[in-house]
Amino acid sequence: MQAAFRPQRRPLSVFLALALSALAAPALAADLAAADAAADAAAADADEPQADRPATTLDQVVVTGSRIPRASLEGPSPVTVISAEQIDKQGFRSAFDALAALSQNTGVVQGEDFGNTFTPAANVINLRGLGPNHTLVLINGRRQADYPLAYEGSVNVVNLANIPSALIERIEVLGGGASAVYGSDAVAGVVNFILKKKFDGTQVNVRAGGTEHGGGQNQRLQVVSGYSNDRFDAVYGVELSHRQAIWGDQRDFMDSLLDNPTGEPINPTQVGFRRNARTNGFIDPGAACGGLSGLYHGSTFRANNPRQGWYCGSNEAAPAFWTVQTQKKNADAYGLLTWHLSERTELFADVQLGIASIENNTRAPSWTSDNNYFLNQASGLNEIWYRRIAPEEIGSAHANNNRFLERSWAFSVGARGALGDSDWNYELAYNHGRNENRTKRRQFLAGINEFFLGPRLGTTAAGIGIYNPDPSRLYTALTPADYQRLTGFYEGVNAAWIQNLSFSVNGNLFDLPAGSVGFAGVIEAGTQGYSNRPDPRLGDGTFWNTSAGSRSSGDRDRYAIGAELSIPIFSTLTASAAARYDEFRFAGRKSGKATWNAGLEYRPTDSLLVRATAATSFRAPDMNYIFAAETRGYNPGMTDYWRCRTAGQAYDDCDFSGLAIDYTSNGNTGLKPENGKSYGVGVVWSPSQNFDLSVDYYSIRLEDEVTNLSSSRILREEADCRLGRTIGGEPRDINSANCREVLARVIRNPSDAPVQPDQVRRVLVNAINAASERTDGVDVKGNLRWSAGRFGDFAANVAYTLVIKHDYQQFADDPRIDLRNTLDPLEAGDWRSKVNTGLSWSIGAWTTNLSAYRYGSLPKSDGSGRYGPYTKYNGSVSYKFGDRSTLSLIVNNLRDSDPPQDRNNGGWPFYPVGNYDPYGRQFWLEYDVRFD
Repeated sequence: MQAAFRPQRRPLSVFLALALSALAAPALAADLAAADAAADAAAADADEPQADRPATTLDQVVVTGSRIPRASLEGPSPVTVISAEQIDKQGFRSAFDALAALSQNTGVVQGEDFGNTFTPAANVINLRGLGPNHTLVLINGRRQADYPLAYEGSVNVVNLANIPSALIERIEVLGGGASAVYGSDAVAGVVNFILKKKFDGTQVNVRAGGTEHGGGQNQRLQVVSGYSNDRFDAVYGVELSHRQAIWGDQRDFMDSLLDNPTGEPINPTQVGFRRNARTNGFIDPGAACGGLSGLYHGSTFRANNPRQGWYCGSNEAAPAFWTVQTQKKNADAYGLLTWHLSERTELFADVQLGIASIENNTRAPSWTSDNNYFLNQASGLNEIWYRRIAPEEIGSAHANNNRFLERSWAFSVGARGALGDSDWNYELAYNHGRNENRTKRRQFLAGINEFFLGPRLGTTAAGIGIYNPDPSRLYTALTPADYQRLTGFYEGVNAAWIQNLSFSVNGNLFDLPAGSVGFAGVIEAGTQGYSNRPDPRLGDGTFWNTSAGSRSSGDRDRYAIGAELSIPIFSTLTASAAARYDEFRFAGRKSGKATWNAGLEYRPTDSLLVRATAATSFRAPDMNYIFAAETRGYNPGMTDYWRCRTAGQAYDDCDFSGLAIDYTSNGNTGLKPENGKSYGVGVVWSPSQNFDLSVDYYSIRLEDEVTNLSSSRILREEADCRLGRTIGGEPRDINSANCREVLARVIRNPSDAPVQPDQVRRVLVNAINAASERTDGVDVKGNLRWSAGRFGDFAANVAYTLVIKHDYQQFADDPRIDLRNTLDPLEAGDWRSKVNTGLSWSIGAWTTNLSAYRYGSLPKSDGSGRYGPYTKYNGSVSYKFGDRSTLSLIVNNLRDSDPPQDRNNGGWPFYPVGNYDPYGRQFWLEYDVRFD
């Protein structure tokens, strides 16, 4: 285990000197804590009728997207605010769920129900469909340590799963480029979690619930407390939660291959088989499948593949080991202490702590004969033997769970106040954070080949093992004792850390006839790094079919300086501008980037705002892309698209699908930053306190995008190049630069090989600056409040995002892929539109809420068209017992709607995984009480 504090490559005194030298230069921004009271007034309680409120003069606040305090919450860039009250009333399980529901979050992600991913214990969002690594995540305006494992094995992201919702004051989301204010990563947008800074008394919240169809039972306890006097403000809290898993076989629309919505038969999942390695046909087990008939709930039988013959299969094997929701235990805590030295100076310190235990399952343990095939002395054939292990053989599916232990901590210390007797404010702050992950997985030990095949009798001239196995061993069920004896656990240890020192100032430079020119400036210095340490036993022969993992680690230094201006040109027209320079130092080189943004706000009347922005942005290359050592592994469930198309077989019913294909990946220290541009124009109309409407157009463009070609994409493009056309009929030139590159990445057996001709042996992947991407769209938001007198008070809101354009180009001479309109499901997985609406009604002590979430269409899995939008409804009702306690009933998915099923081509689990959840109706009972 590494020490909690990583040794600094530069002494802290250097950072302090850099920060103190900024006293002579303008730097950055107002204290976020000073903004909270005004923001609370602006995001006022929906239970209080707006018409009954007096007009409020807002104090200046800091809004995400700028570091200059302002009197208006609406600025040149649109910001969405999610209050703590909204998270509770709309029935979200967590702060992450609230973000995932945003209309701007149009991109699909690999979440906890996605299957065999690199990061099943992490939750991420995908603003604008540009990927989760292009959204900057902040807590109280400060950067956070990355998740220790790379998302999709390649990109670095921040985990949103462990932020305690009880301590959240509000979440501010900026949908657009903001690198000139925040630096790297702020390409698609910024998510800023603002935690509570003052709290008087103690609040206790208890929630318990489950799902209608089984699994997912959960409990949560939140305690928040605080104390304030003339000298101190203290707030602290803890959140404890526990959640059971939901398994695939607990949902009746996906618990069997017989649930195929088309009614067409699907070849049963292979449980055991012998295969002729030359012909690829099965060797008929005959009555031997009877030895496995009790497995997978008694569903295993002698099955037939019309093209390959007889084997032992089951229609219920696929869902038996798949957790569509992880099992999870969480403990998260936060504390903040502010010491007021004087009316103009204060010291602050905060700390965040988290620990989580997560379990998931993605597939059954399985064994395939050593080196894939062997010479069977009895039959004289080169054969492949395979066995898929069932829960009955293990004792339960839970015993095969992958286990993740997560620990995280972060703290900030600093001082802020006024500079001398002036009206200029400053903040000097240091923050440090660390995330640790231990991943534990079960694997067969080295003796598994001898268990199924008996002793090795020798080796052929071609290096193939010779055995004389007893076939009955293959078709005999294991006992739990056998499984315990044949398997062991291996564990990887991973960590990521960050530290940052910043000094900022803000104030008014001088006065113009229309008002004061505001200025903010910042200077920053910091480091970040990561370390992945695989289990050393993976390469020493302890485990079956594993190779030595490569240690991977790296760190980099970051320095930045930036400034902002707010210029009132006329009483109705204000201009804003920002510029920033960031420099990264890593692997013996420097990489710098300057960015800027500009905005205009035109207010012809008090109720109307017309705004426009233009900005550049960038993203420094992911550290995993830079520092990753050679990584060898395999991708399960792969498809050899070329051989499927050559054989005229559909991908989901192909003899060359479901393969485990090896890959090799390497880091690239020569990567450059990605470059982005974003533009926006919009209008906000607010004729009264009870109604507002905004319409904003956005355009985001990326160049030099870092891409690490997935094995699946490479194999798909290889098929296009070899056959001269895509599956949709678009032409491809095998002599193009892209096709030459793709063909060089796929290593196959020769076509005249005596065994397994043309089989893919390995795919070569690595990161390069090559791609470009563009997305354009429109955001519409509206809020309406009205009073019906003795019939109560009402509030309604709507948020709508329409993606007008989303193009992607992998290489400069490639055709652009229309991700918005393509019918290729392997290219398009994001929604073209998303709508969120809500209606609340308060009368006396009662409050009810109804929310609707509409997701746009997606391509059908066979590329023949699109299936329609999907809408889900959530609701809640609460009753207040006086001023101190509230009892609430929350129901998600009121109609108990199953996720959309693709009826044109039914591949299990019969719905678009990642786009929708299969939980069904969920319910919670919640009690909240407050003490003075």
